[in-house]
Amino acid sequence: MSDVLPDAPARASLPDRLLIGLIIPASRVLSRKSPRQLRKLLGRLAAGARPASYSEAKLARDQILTASPRCRGGSACLVRSLSVALLCRSRGVWPTWCVGVIATPPFSAHAWVEADGRVVDEPLDSADFRTFFTVPTDPVPASRSTQDVGAAPKNRARARNGGETG
Repeated sequence: MSDVLPDAPARASLPDRLLIGLIIPASRVLSRKSPRQLRKLLGRLAAGARPASYSEAKLARDQILTASPRCRGGSACLVRSLSVALLCRSRGVWPTWCVGVIATPPFSAHAWVEADGRVVDEPLDSADFRTFFTVPTDPVPASRSTQDVGAAPKNRARARNGGETG
């Protein structure tokens, strides 16, 4: 995948620029965590947040891309998506953070964010993505706030009911 650029440079206030300057290195550190550790941590961060609107998530993404040439790289999707999610969370909202693959050649792993049920400003069509797991905003306790795509609905209900079937 080639460089990812915002539609237009996104302005950020000085406090936001400083925050972005902290979020991007933190996202690089987080990107070294295992998927299990990331899901757990991000699930905790997402707890209690309002779902991000598409425009809120896109603004955060554009601000990250404007601030960081490294996040524009085609192979920087994990750091980019983590940075967008963390910037959104600092604003009291949370996009759905997704991990999966690009299902069209060349096949590759990918991480992205979604809001309002749509992929936020990725260069490919949403039909080209296959999701392995997501970390949405979820009203259930943080220990159960991640969701496996493809898990049986009965198992999801059991997890949300504390292990009891409903």
